[in-house]
Amino acid sequence: MTGLSIITERHDGFVVVRLAGELDHGNRLPLVRALERLLGDTPRIVVDTSGLRFCDSHGLWTLIACQRRAEARGGGLRLIGVHGPLARLLIVTPAGRPVPTVRGALSGRSLAGSPLTRCSRPAVR
Repeated sequence: MTGLSIITERHDGFVVVRLAGELDHGNRLPLVRALERLLGDTPRIVVDTSGLRFCDSHGLWTLIACQRRAEARGGGLRLIGVHGPLARLLIVTPAGRPVPTVRGALSGRSLAGSPLTRCSRPAVR
């Protein structure tokens, strides 16, 4: 098992969570705890997955559960940098479709002022 790095960056009205390493059953709990803490303050979260080398179904379900909790609190969770195993999971898993991905670069303006551009299917690298 390889570790998971979680770095958070607070912006005006939202938080960016940058993930690196592997997100799987064995190391998802630190992410669950971090996202729960963030949801208490800011229910608008952007998860940058560009640094993930691996994500299994447990990791996907962790993101889906957080997205549902964020929406219940009037916010949302968006994914950026989706590629590799996570992209494949989102494509083949019907339950993953409600987790929106964001096309293009992250900008505070896109989160604060206008709707996010959603990708219908993440690019698979």
